[in-house]
Amino acid sequence: MSHKNCFEALDKTLKDVMSKQDVANKIFGGKVVVFGGDFRQILPVVPRAGCSDIVHASICSSYVWDYCQFLTLTKNMRLQQGRDNTSSNELAEFLKLILNVGDCKICEPNDGLVEIEIPRELLISNFEDPIKAIVDSTYPNFRDNFQDVGYLQGKAILASTIEVVEKINHYVLDMIPGNIILTLIYIYAHNFQQQIFIMLVLLMY
Repeated sequence: MSHKNCFEALDKTLKDVMSKQDVANKIFGGKVVVFGGDFRQILPVVPRAGCSDIVHASICSSYVWDYCQFLTLTKNMRLQQGRDNTSSNELAEFLKLILNVGDCKICEPNDGLVEIEIPRELLISNFEDPIKAIVDSTYPNFRDNFQDVGYLQGKAILASTIEVVEKINHYVLDMIPGNIILTLIYIYAHNFQQQIFIMLVLLMY
């Protein structure tokens, strides 16, 4: 989520652009601006800031918020992807749980601070290596399907820190047959007159 200063700067810029028109004093210079987002997702990143500072940096703390009209999406598209009834029902229950957590409806009534008990059927138990366990659970038969784009697109592993992400990436890369070659590629962008260096990991089969 962007800092509220971004939206306020856009508002002032559009008002300045439309200064010779009758709508110069309207929000965003009279232009229709569409925002999309979810407050259950990541809030604005404010370095070394406390909770109140981060909330104050969000768009809901801006004067722009008073002019917003809210449209809520009600159809869950994840349930419309042709799954069988059993998997669709399981996914629906899981998504309902996630929404209840986001809306603080778990263990009601509560004062906003509550311990959430994760259903046992959602937990991975009886493992020695947690990285191996979550990869095997999320990507079963990975070695046989790692070249299948649809197999990879339909799954994801979320991690809490960059360090965990790196461990998972290294573990998965070690599972792929072939030699890993680090190649430095030089790219010159004529339109932007920028020189970009990119380090790529090439898998040679």
